[in-house]
Amino acid sequence: MRIGVFCSGGDSPGMNACVRAVVRSAIHRGHQVVGIKRGYHGLLTEQFFTSNCGSEEMTIQSVAGWAQFGGAFLHSSRSEEFRTEAGRMQAAEILRARKIDALIPIGGDGTFRGAVELAKVWDGQIVGCPGTIDNDLNGTDYTIGFSTAVRTAVDAVDKLIDTASSHDRLFLVEVMGRHSGYIGMYAALAGAAEVAAIPETETNISEIVAHLHQIKAQGKNSAIMIVSEGDEMGGANQIQKLLDENGCPFKSRVVVLGHLQRGGAPTPEDRRRATQMGDGAVAAILRGETGVMVGTKLEEVHTVPFEQTFASHRAIRPALIELLNRMVSC
Repeated sequence: MRIGVFCSGGDSPGMNACVRAVVRSAIHRGHQVVGIKRGYHGLLTEQFFTSNCGSEEMTIQSVAGWAQFGGAFLHSSRSEEFRTEAGRMQAAEILRARKIDALIPIGGDGTFRGAVELAKVWDGQIVGCPGTIDNDLNGTDYTIGFSTAVRTAVDAVDKLIDTASSHDRLFLVEVMGRHSGYIGMYAALAGAAEVAAIPETETNISEIVAHLHQIKAQGKNSAIMIVSEGDEMGGANQIQKLLDENGCPFKSRVVVLGHLQRGGAPTPEDRRRATQMGDGAVAAILRGETGVMVGTKLEEVHTVPFEQTFASHRAIRPALIELLNRMVSC
């Protein structure tokens, strides 16, 4: 069997480890892997990985040392052309011409929506791996890259606490999460933030100001607030303005972490999950599965239909929200 693998959408730490696992697992089982560069765009423009000897077939040596690096060595991108029916028809023709029997896309909900549409015009198998820092896909406890993104955010908070304390300030730290507050929630808990604003909870400016007055009266001279970029009140800059207008007792500064959260060496957790999922994707293909994402539940690998992964908003467990409320209410 000839299996194609690519990364799509925003890069996430652990994508390289996942590709490595796909290659090693497939070769171990006696199959071939071809790397497609730059996602669906690279497929349409026929940008295939080429080894040092000029072969498009990936080898064990092709992916040696990949696991510890962030980014995507196969590169990643988005493709407007692939969104069209003509683009998908062209992609199907290229896959047939290249004699590719199955695809393993590594990405998020946009990648899997594209896979669902591709399956309507191509009869090969498609099994995806969840590569996105947002942790917003149903069907898996964690996505590839989430652990590293949280670590990056918490590292930043740890450093900012020093400056906040030195200058009696409130720092508003904006993390990624247009529709999901998972990074914000985990960063707030691990970073011991005094306040958090995430899409899944109501952000009440008056209550936050009152809380800040309370902790200052108790002798605390600084504070950290985590803000998910998709919070309903706006990003950190907008919330800073609203806090100032409503009598915030601290001078404040905004730090937007942005794409820093996508980079860096993946954590051991992300490397392990990526390896499990890459191997699981190959195994699912060999079982005859298609139209599914490989995920993990309680550390066990399983598959779930693509449509279920993005059918609804993945809610943050109420117990985590309650825990955060207890930690910041003192």
